[in-house]
Amino acid sequence: MVRQDADVSATLELVIFDCDGVLVDNERIAVRVDALVLARLGWPLTEAEVIERFVGRSEEYMVGEIESYLGRRLAEGWEDDYAHLYREAFENDVRAVDGIEEALDGISVPTCVASSSSHERIRTMLALAGLTERFESRIFSASEVTNGKPAPDLFLHAAERMGAEPGACAVVEDSRWGVEAARAAGMRAFGYAGGVTSRERLEGAGTVVFDDMRDLPRLLGPAP
Repeated sequence: MVRQDADVSATLELVIFDCDGVLVDNERIAVRVDALVLARLGWPLTEAEVIERFVGRSEEYMVGEIESYLGRRLAEGWEDDYAHLYREAFENDVRAVDGIEEALDGISVPTCVASSSSHERIRTMLALAGLTERFESRIFSASEVTNGKPAPDLFLHAAERMGAEPGACAVVEDSRWGVEAARAAGMRAFGYAGGVTSRERLEGAGTVVFDDMRDLPRLLGPAP
């Protein structure tokens, strides 16, 4: 099922993909481990609450929220105690999002990745999903800009680096914060509802919401 609220008639120059949950089917795994780690730190949240608060946000934002809730700074290197939980879960279960390779094969304009994750994590996830060669050096992280999603900074940065006008860019996202960032950047937003975020959280002005990645090339419009 597709709900279309965007004008897809404009010439398309670039498609910007989020990584987690859009290219790589790892969001449910990450949320499950996040909930476990947060409980151990002293902030018990349900997986639904983790999704609402943190999916699509930067690691820096999440750490700031944890410290605010706990009322103290986290010790330097605190994440090292939990890194093995994520590593083991990802290595066992991560794969490419269903239909993404067919979608990429059907897109004729340039593509890139713009994610709230660090460069190291983006590259690790792409490698686990077998997608590294699809993007090569066209990878952008929230660590490169001042403000993460839902601010438009990351998508505008990616467009500038790729030589594309914002109005000629499409963004494929699976989070509330991601589609808000795409709208703020003046780009066409495509909300993938096949992940952990509900359709209602993705819908809005200038946004196409869809469930099957194989539909994406058609939704983007005819090749220029």
